[in-house]
Amino acid sequence: MDPDMQRIEQGLIEVETEAEHLLLARQQLVENDKLRNANREALTSLRKKAKTTKTSVPSPFESLMKEIEVHESRPLVKEVCQTCGHHDSKEHTWMMFPGSDVFARIPFHAAHTIVEKDQERLDYETKKLQSYVKEKSLNISGKGVLADKIGPGVLRSLVKYDAVGVYN
Repeated sequence: MDPDMQRIEQGLIEVETEAEHLLLARQQLVENDKLRNANREALTSLRKKAKTTKTSVPSPFESLMKEIEVHESRPLVKEVCQTCGHHDSKEHTWMMFPGSDVFARIPFHAAHTIVEKDQERLDYETKKLQSYVKEKSLNISGKGVLADKIGPGVLRSLVKYDAVGVYN
């Protein structure tokens, strides 16, 4: 086979491989967004059950200062959960664990803590995937494949602009 044809074939294989990885990452982003939305709905439901909002629960410092003014003999350290506030810690709620069909009755505080940790993990993974998609798009564009749609210079400036943290 001609060396030029081998080089062209190798270039096409590299572009197709990177494009396949890009499509897989985009699909994973869609799946992560579905899970994040479900978690956000669950957290909203738990907050409604506790009759709190993200901003209605006072910070631990605010509640500490109010209690110091009212009761001088109370302990200085009292933790206030940002989701359940002063919700009854003995109350249980039903929860279906991710990736299974098992429902369990667990304490309310544990349920929303699990969902919040899962939300943080999904947010982190989503940001990683978004940067991976940008990197792959830049690589594919640099090879001239996307030149008819987005110029490499424009795509590079978008990726650099986002990397600074101003855009996003």
